[in-house]
Amino acid sequence: MDRPIEADREKTAARPAAERPYKSGHLMCRSTPWGIMGFLACAYFAWISYSHVLRHEYDWPHDAWTAATYIVWILVLVGLMVDTRCLREQLFFGVLVLNFIIGFGLTLWRTIPSAQVHNARIGTGALWALAALLSLTTMGRSGKAT
Repeated sequence: MDRPIEADREKTAARPAAERPYKSGHLMCRSTPWGIMGFLACAYFAWISYSHVLRHEYDWPHDAWTAATYIVWILVLVGLMVDTRCLREQLFFGVLVLNFIIGFGLTLWRTIPSAQVHNARIGTGALWALAALLSLTTMGRSGKAT
């Protein structure tokens, strides 16, 4: 039953390096559109955060679905951060993880004063803007594949 799997492993090990599947440790650096899309998405969310402040909207959702959504995004982003070996991408995903952890904490904090939500909106907006800039750094080609 395991013989086909073992035979495939032996074939992969016997292949020359040029024929093996490409594993670079980069998720975004090999494709400029990902950097552009990351920038646009993060810039949009930065604008949303600041527009809440400009309109004096200091409410924050405190329902279970929002908390569950934050948990899912945190797990996905941590997985992406761990999956890559590129420092630029790790910083990008790390800032997003930090932003979602803050959002998750605010979702759980039901008695948060509106002044704290104001500060959180400014802080998360700054993190979104930082993530947008970090996304732009991934647009350059990574170093030669090792």
